[in-house]
Order: sequence, then structure tokens, then C-alpha cells
Amino acid sequence: MPEHLLPEILFRDQLETPIGTMLLITDKRARLRALDWCEYEDRMLRLLRLYGKKEKRKYELQSGTLPAAIHEALEAYFAGDFALINTIPVYTAGTVFQQSVWQALRHIPVGTTLSYGALAKKLGRPKAVRAVGTANGANPVGIVIPCHRVIGMDGAMTGYGGGLERKRWLLAHENACIES
Repeated sequence: MPEHLLPEILFRDQLETPIGTMLLITDKRARLRALDWCEYEDRMLRLLRLYGKKEKRKYELQSGTLPAAIHEALEAYFAGDFALINTIPVYTAGTVFQQSVWQALRHIPVGTTLSYGALAKKLGRPKAVRAVGTANGANPVGIVIPCHRVIGMDGAMTGYGGGLERKRWLLAHENACIES
């Protein structure tokens, strides 16, 4: 059978963090494909299936060990060393617009926040605030693609797939100035 018709093997592991058990999906090229919290596993698997349909490819999940470089970068992040998080290779299968939003998210510096409107302007699409919010919410690799750094226009805390308490913790951990 041709390789492109075979299911892609992905590896599932988990990591204990100060804010809960993180589930991580990687591929054979040691790229992070999905990251979510244990209680949101169903959502993470739905996203993987959705992205698989877009790529016309099925995935097969197997237990695996998180690649050392990803493990070390995440451990460093939770220990307060934020530099390595930017070295984690990711592969996401969203639309062109989603990819542009996710790429822009990776450029929001640690310790800072940006509103959905400001992010839309940075993308040259100032009227696409809702679309930016939707793409932000479909981010399959939170923390590494730091969707938690996006807040409301008035500086208020807004939704986060892992829950607002985790978002608050992540922003406080990064020393971001936020409204409570």
C-alpha cells in the first residue's frame, strides 16, 4: 500500500505540571502535533481527526515517550526558564489563515499580552477579530503556540481552552501584567 494511504503513527505521552496533567502528541520526526490537558483529551482527539481530514490522512495513536528536547523545554518553561519553549518544533494542519494566526502567536513575547484586535491588525486584517479568536481557540498546541497571551480589548481575561484559572496561572508565571 502506498505510504500516503497508511495511517500516520503519532505518539501519546503525558507530563505532570504545576497546573495539571498535560497530554502531548508527537510524530516520528519529533514534532509536537497536539498539546492539551488530561480533562480535555476528547477535544484534542477531535482536533486531530479534523486536521487529519484536511490532510486526507488518518492517524494511529500509540503510547510513546516524549522526545527529550520537548520534555526538557517544557520542564524548563514550568521551572521559569522560558527560552527553550520557542525551540520546540511543531506541526499543525490548520487553514492558511489559522497558520498565520498561530505563527503570529509565537511572536508574542513572554510576559506580554495582546488583544484579539491588535493581533488582527498585526496580521493586516483589522476587521477579522472574530476569525482571529476562532483560530486562536483552534490552536492544537497551546503554551508552545501561546494562545494564552491573547486577552480582551479592555485588558480583561477572556476564554482559554484549558480554563481561565490555567490562563491566569500561565500569565502570572510569565510575569505578564493582566487585569483580574
